Amino acid sequence: MNISELQLSIRKHALANAVKFNGKANPGSVIAKIIAEFPEAKSDMKTVSKEVNEIIKHINELPLDVQMHELEEQFPEMLEKKEREERNIFAFLNIKPGERVKTGFPPGPEKYPHIGHAKSALVNYLIAKQYGGEFVLRFEDTNPNLVKAEFYDVIQDNLAWVGAKWDELQYASDYMELFYEYALKVIQNDKAYMCFCDDEKIKKSRAEGQACKCRSHTVAENLKYWNEYNTYPEGKAILRLKIDLEHQNSTMRDPTIFRIIDTPHARHGTKYRIWPNYDFQNSIMDGYFKLTHRIRGKEFEMRNELQRYIQEILELPQTNIYEYARFNMVGVESSGRKIRELVQSGEYIGWDDPRLTTIVALRRRGFLPEAIKNFVLSSGMNKSESTMTWDDLIIQNKRIVDKTAKRFFMMHDYETITIEGAPHQILKLRYHPDIDELGHRELEVEKEFLILKSDLKELKDNDLYRFMDCLNFRKNEQIYTFDSQEYEHFKNKGRKIMHYLPAYGNIDVEIFMTDATIISGVAEHNIRHLKVNEVIQFERFGFCRLDAIEKKNGKEIYKFWFTHK
Repeated sequence: MNISELQLSIRKHALANAVKFNGKANPGSVIAKIIAEFPEAKSDMKTVSKEVNEIIKHINELPLDVQMHELEEQFPEMLEKKEREERNIFAFLNIKPGERVKTGFPPGPEKYPHIGHAKSALVNYLIAKQYGGEFVLRFEDTNPNLVKAEFYDVIQDNLAWVGAKWDELQYASDYMELFYEYALKVIQNDKAYMCFCDDEKIKKSRAEGQACKCRSHTVAENLKYWNEYNTYPEGKAILRLKIDLEHQNSTMRDPTIFRIIDTPHARHGTKYRIWPNYDFQNSIMDGYFKLTHRIRGKEFEMRNELQRYIQEILELPQTNIYEYARFNMVGVESSGRKIRELVQSGEYIGWDDPRLTTIVALRRRGFLPEAIKNFVLSSGMNKSESTMTWDDLIIQNKRIVDKTAKRFFMMHDYETITIEGAPHQILKLRYHPDIDELGHRELEVEKEFLILKSDLKELKDNDLYRFMDCLNFRKNEQIYTFDSQEYEHFKNKGRKIMHYLPAYGNIDVEIFMTDATIISGVAEHNIRHLKVNEVIQFERFGFCRLDAIEKKNGKEIYKFWFTHK
């Protein structure tokens, strides 16, 4: 039993117990299950109890539907067959068999997407996939002040990597003539008017529920102003919907639907000056292209009424929109503005800084797409905000990567010792303890070894110690002496098994840690077979992703990013 196996088992039984008893797991019941699964755990009940209490504390804070989702996704064997069949996280949409489904995710090409964007994209993609429908990726790029050309490619690359694969790619800015057509329609139906008031006056009139004189323009006057619109300077006029200035929902108080922006557009240059705002273009794109369902963050909830209204007055099909609460990651900066400032100041190395949950950062650290999907789905689809931690994400990733990652020895903060009498050996070590197909690696050793300083300090005179799959030795003052090779000889008398490296033939490594510090060390020569982007495990250190192989002073340095323990 190792600690990762113990934690995984505790989580499995804690979730099953919580689901069974209305969201609250009982430590005593979980401990009993652990002892039954790992009888040897009885010898270290202090550690078991500590791990059980910590994991249960977190699980009991999760909503019941989140607990159920994780149990169903990660430990389906713990559910009754009937429960597994009935479990469907999208059941609240009430989609009938054979019903037409078309979903979409509409990011603005303005910044690097983070894990919250991944959730929105994935849930909409998964709905379409589950019901045999279509999924649209649409760039909402009708504000030239925000659009940045590079993010079109960045977002496509990131979403494809996490597994949100679109059936159709759209750019809202390609449909400007359509937006103008619908602008004419609302003007002709006396549902919109040209407003020439300054920002402060508009803000005050909306707050006080008082109409400005522009609201009384006739349809003919508004059409005239609209036709002249392209001749006005930026900031001179806006087109506003005529709804209700006393409406309880402030977004319905005669909102702006068009404004002049002279900033050149990333795709269209200076072709257009009159740009629709978010609500108008979003409602039209959803309705015109007949999106049936969209799930998005709760921060858009107040806009729902306005967007339904726009679709209604334009006689467009209504889109079923459902909002869920965002999840907060403890200790992670999520504000794009603040991240940009931290990057510019040099405190963060970039948008892929390991302290961030941007997709580029998670990918570079070595988190896997499947783990990200499982994590965002485990945060639930309800209206109540949830708080997640790095540990929640790490648990999902470790569950996958632990099953496939090759193992290697690596040393940092080490010393060299000589074990007198140690035989020359060519050791065959498994790449993975449970996967025969990954094969073996070889290490050639003689009597000089690298050992961690922390292990060296623990060695006591005359006690028996073992280097893993290698040899047994003893220490007497500062002399280290070979004892035997067989594990059976160590089994009943030995004190500790340690990993090691031969003193020669190793490769220099640098590991970029999650706090942006760098650890330098050496690893066994077998890492030469790795390819950039591979995620491996350095024994007793953690999982790491190979980021680059560089040459310095004639020597190769393998540069890794630390993923997690």
